Amino acid sequence: MTSLFFRPVAAIVLSVVLGATSLVAVSAQEISESHMSAARKAITATKATNTFDSILIGASARLKNTLTANSPDQADRISTVVDEQAIALAPRRGDLEGEAARLFANTFTESELTDIANFFGSPVGEKYLDSTPILVRELDKAARIWANGIARDLGQSVNKALAAPAN
Repeated sequence: MTSLFFRPVAAIVLSVVLGATSLVAVSAQEISESHMSAARKAITATKATNTFDSILIGASARLKNTLTANSPDQADRISTVVDEQAIALAPRRGDLEGEAARLFANTFTESELTDIANFFGSPVGEKYLDSTPILVRELDKAARIWANGIARDLGQSVNKALAAPAN
């Protein structure tokens, strides 16, 4: 039962991150470090953000394909530069994880998050499932915005690097 639950949870977390109303509500509230810690544990336990790892990989592959189609003689250099620039952007993945944790902390109490991480069959687990549709929709919006920003920044940094003379 839980493995079927984890797949929709990843989409749930993704849809919540930058939803306009949710983001305003989250940033307007102070969330304690222990509450954020409980949110991170719940996200880890539910594997809610694991699918986000493919965003930068996908953006890199698409950029390599586009640039190589335009300059096939530069395929090796393009691949190397895109990989270098993607690695440089990888630490930004933590920004999305932090947004997901803030949204979870805003949605659930610290105690509820602890219960979610420990026991999905509890009443708190049921509340989590009930919250799933809204979380999915809002986090999906956030991931699209984040992915567009990553792709834009990757493209700009690769174009800049490719414009420089090769070593």
